[in-house]
Amino acid sequence: MADLFDKGAATEPKAGYRPLADRLRPTSLDEVIGQRQILGPDAPLTVMLSSGALSSLVFWGPPGVGKTTIARLLAHETDLHFEQISAIFTGVADLKKVFEAARLRHENGRGTLLFVDEIHRFNKAQQDGFLPHMENGTILLVGATTENPSFELNAALLSRAQVLVLERLGTEDLEQLLGKAESDLAQPVPLDAQARAALVEMADGDGRALLNLVEQVSAWKVDAPLDTEALTTRLMRRATKYDKSGDEHYNLISALHKSVRGSDPDAALYWLARMLKGGEDPRFLARRITRMAVEDIGLADPQAQGLCLQAWETYERLGSPEGELALAQAVAYLALAPKSNATYVAYKAAMREAGQSGSAPPPKHILNAPTRLMKDNGYGDGYAYDHNAEDGFSGQNYFPDGMDRQQFYQPVERGYERELKKRVAYFEKLRSKRQT
Repeated sequence: MADLFDKGAATEPKAGYRPLADRLRPTSLDEVIGQRQILGPDAPLTVMLSSGALSSLVFWGPPGVGKTTIARLLAHETDLHFEQISAIFTGVADLKKVFEAARLRHENGRGTLLFVDEIHRFNKAQQDGFLPHMENGTILLVGATTENPSFELNAALLSRAQVLVLERLGTEDLEQLLGKAESDLAQPVPLDAQARAALVEMADGDGRALLNLVEQVSAWKVDAPLDTEALTTRLMRRATKYDKSGDEHYNLISALHKSVRGSDPDAALYWLARMLKGGEDPRFLARRITRMAVEDIGLADPQAQGLCLQAWETYERLGSPEGELALAQAVAYLALAPKSNATYVAYKAAMREAGQSGSAPPPKHILNAPTRLMKDNGYGDGYAYDHNAEDGFSGQNYFPDGMDRQQFYQPVERGYERELKKRVAYFEKLRSKRQT
């Protein structure tokens, strides 16, 4: 067993050494692992290549999923010169040189596939600089970005390129990649089955990260396969991918909100934990959790909003990590609370009506008349004081004169709103009685 796992000097870098990730780079599109949604039989890239009509593209996806590799293979498949630049290190002068070289190639009958990594880091003027060269065929642009193109790229550039979404590699994809790595190394990684699965999990959907981990683990001198505890002791767990101001921020808060709305406390707590683990500001979460109570629970559970505010205050007093438990309690409570967006819907409907009805004044009978002139002009004339009316309800009109009565608020048959629905029906019955 020692011979099987003891690599010793065999892993020492040699002259011309190539990292494992470079050695395993696919040489054809058929060898690409994952991304069937763009490389499958009827997927966009396959259709483009078979029809001979490859257009400019923007690859949007997380790191380590094959954006650079696929761009390089597309150039090979279409016999285009492959030129790669990074928006981080490329300035205006560098771009001019790239465009001039592509122009000369184009005049000599050879096209250029220009791959721009981190294209979202170019400013608006730099992005606009690509447009004339794309339009006259000097370059076929393939941009790569980890950020949402809708927000980071110019509309003019997006109108000339097709956005393709690349997804993080799944467990099966990573296991397949791990098998290829072991074949290249001519030996298995020195891990037992559980540790092997943990290694795949550590990669977090990033193929390049997995190969780097495999190369690191394979260099260890061990006498027997390591278990998960030994692996995690020797190897620092890869940080969870989370951008507090980017897509992950909005994606995860959306997942948390919808899990609460869907009455799933377990999923809601998971997404809350993911955001806290990623370094999200708990105050942001406290504000959004309170919004959930207002928007999705409403009067179906009038206590929900107060509980969220108490959790927020508790966090402010205790701080992290103790105060985060109060936020978790609020999330669990909201997920299990009866749901109603009746007030939210009613408010939006009232806002629409207010915008359409313009500046129609209230009816004069509900206007105060503090001066003689206002009294003489009918202010307050005919007002019925509800406390003096039968059942404490006058049934008068409170909408502008000439405006049909509206019903914005329609309580649901859930939680406390069952009682409110009875009250709405009760007052509607009295209103009809008073009018007749």
